[in-house]
Amino acid sequence: MRRCASGRRAWSPWEDLDPELQRTYSGPDSGVGAAYSWSGNRKAGQGRMEIVEVEAPSLVRIDLSFEKPFKSRTQSGFTIEPDGAGSRVMWRLTGRKTFMVKVMGLFTSMDKMMGKDFEKGLARLRQTAETPAP
Repeated sequence: MRRCASGRRAWSPWEDLDPELQRTYSGPDSGVGAAYSWSGNRKAGQGRMEIVEVEAPSLVRIDLSFEKPFKSRTQSGFTIEPDGAGSRVMWRLTGRKTFMVKVMGLFTSMDKMMGKDFEKGLARLRQTAETPAP
């Protein structure tokens, strides 16, 4: 089992949910086939993500499966576009509306539910990318 360098997970908005989170890495260190599984408390849940497509330097697509707190499968991805002297990163999550997602949609929107996490993650990603390596 490989251990992820702390900088690689420093940007995730969900790392704070469970200090005892169990992580497993498989496949290559990077690129297509690189995978990450996690299992944690009720808030963190359990799932797996695998990089399924890379078009360097502008696209990364991820197959994302959740086992707990409920089962679902979605596609996540990052697109990177030049923006002045830097880059603009867009993070998307798409998938089928399962029964549970439809039920949750009666009470809140996915944008409200996930938007703050995505904004937090993108802000952390920016901070991580702009911090000089030691």
